[in-house]
Amino acid sequence: MVNAQRPDRAASLRKGLRRRSELLAAAVRPPGRGPAPLLAPSKTPRLVPSPVFVLSCQRSGSTLLRVLLNSHSRIRAPHELHLKTIQVRLTASFAPDIMGELGLDQRELEHLLWDRILHHELHRSGKSVIVEKTPSNSYNWRRIQRAWPQARFVFLLRNPATIVGSVMNRRGGAVREDVVAEVLKHAEGVESAREHVPGLTVRYEDLTADPERETRRLCEFLEVEWEPGMLDYGKQDHGPFKAYFGDWSSNIKSGRIQPAREPAPDEKVPAELADIARAWGYLD
Repeated sequence: MVNAQRPDRAASLRKGLRRRSELLAAAVRPPGRGPAPLLAPSKTPRLVPSPVFVLSCQRSGSTLLRVLLNSHSRIRAPHELHLKTIQVRLTASFAPDIMGELGLDQRELEHLLWDRILHHELHRSGKSVIVEKTPSNSYNWRRIQRAWPQARFVFLLRNPATIVGSVMNRRGGAVREDVVAEVLKHAEGVESAREHVPGLTVRYEDLTADPERETRRLCEFLEVEWEPGMLDYGKQDHGPFKAYFGDWSSNIKSGRIQPAREPAPDEKVPAELADIARAWGYLD
C-alpha cells in the first residue's frame, strides 16, 4: 500500500523516527566508546574502499537477496559475517600508547581487521564487489560508515507485520512482545540510515514479484552489467544454509525464488511498529 500522507505529516513522522533511532544508538553503545554519530570518518586507507552493506530487519529476505547477488560473476555476497562481533583486545597497559604512535586506537584496529576480512573474501572469490548482509548492520551503520566512508548501502524493506509473524513462526516459544521490540530496534536503525546516508531501497515483496526488474536496479546501483543467471541461484554454490549464516528454510534451499507470503488476516502491524510501517509505505 502506497503511503499517501501529506508531506508535512511525513516529515514530522520521519523526524520522530530519527530521534528515537539516535536515542537507541546511545543506549546500545558500549561504555567508553563515545557518541557514535559524532565520530569522524576514518582516514586510514582501505583495501576494500567501497564495500556494500545490506541494512534490513531479520526475516526480510536478505538471504534471498544475497544469493541472487552472489550468482553474479563480479559480486561476492558471502554468508553473514557478523563483523561487529570480531574485536581486537589490547592486552598490555602500554599497548594503547604503542598503537597511538601509529595513529591507531582499538576501534581503528578493528576496522583494519574487518577490512582485511572483506579483502580476503574478495581475493578468494576472484570477484570485484563485495556485499555484506548481517541484519545487525542495521543498527551498526554509523560505525560501518566511519570504517568505510565510501561504503554503499542497500535498504531492504518488508511489511513489519509479516516480519513479526515470520520471526514468531521460526522461533519456538518466542514472546511476541520481545519479538516486536527486536524488530523495532532493527527497523529504526534502517530508517535512521535511510535518513542520513544515500543508498538504494528495495522491497522484499517487489524482489520476489519481479526479480529481474529489481536485480537490474541493483546491478545499476552497483555499476555492473545485469546477468540473467542471477535469477537461477540454485545452480550455484552459496555455502551452507544454517543458523547464524543466514536463512536456512526450505524456501531458500529450494533454489527457486518463492512468492512473498502475504500477511495473515490476524497479522496486524503492532502499534509499536505503526510509524515505521507508515514511513515504509505499508500503512496509510
